Amino acid sequence: MPIPDEPTSNKAAESPQSAATPATGDVENQSLGTGAGVSNIVRRWKREDFLKKGSLGLRGFGLLFSLLAFIIMASNKHGDWKEFDKYEEYRYVLAIAILSSLYTGLQILRQIHELSTGTEMTSRKNLLMVDFFGDQIVAYLLISAASSAVPLTNRMREGADNIFTDSSASAISMEFLAFILLALSAMISGYKLSTQSYI
Repeated sequence: MPIPDEPTSNKAAESPQSAATPATGDVENQSLGTGAGVSNIVRRWKREDFLKKGSLGLRGFGLLFSLLAFIIMASNKHGDWKEFDKYEEYRYVLAIAILSSLYTGLQILRQIHELSTGTEMTSRKNLLMVDFFGDQIVAYLLISAASSAVPLTNRMREGADNIFTDSSASAISMEFLAFILLALSAMISGYKLSTQSYI
């Protein structure tokens, strides 16, 4: 009967080196434990790159539609009562188109600078906040301006459908499209803000 205090012969035969060395199997078919972590990081980088380029594309088209709204409304002068600056709603459409063009233009320049140099102008958290709130504010202003001018245009079209009302409707449509694009950009900005790590 073995004494419990004495080690058995099997335990005595094991050396500390053999206990620390794992059993070697098929060396060529080993799986690395960090493989899943690396693929997750690469996937996250691709997603962040896609979001950056997607946001840049949305803002680019938003700038295009804002500029079109600005140009169409500013050139909507056809004499007599057919001048946009005689109507408060159309002046509001023009002002918001200018504001939207400036905001999206500056954001595009900033994003192009970041993509080309790889450096950010200020802290990432501040940029994400500016992106999120700026996109939302400008998007809401765009839909506000477009919706304020629609009733006036509809009333004018009931009386006479002419180039003035067509141009007004075109500018309003461009602002509505710019709103959709900046609202989508705000959603991307909100997603990036919510997934930001604060460590």
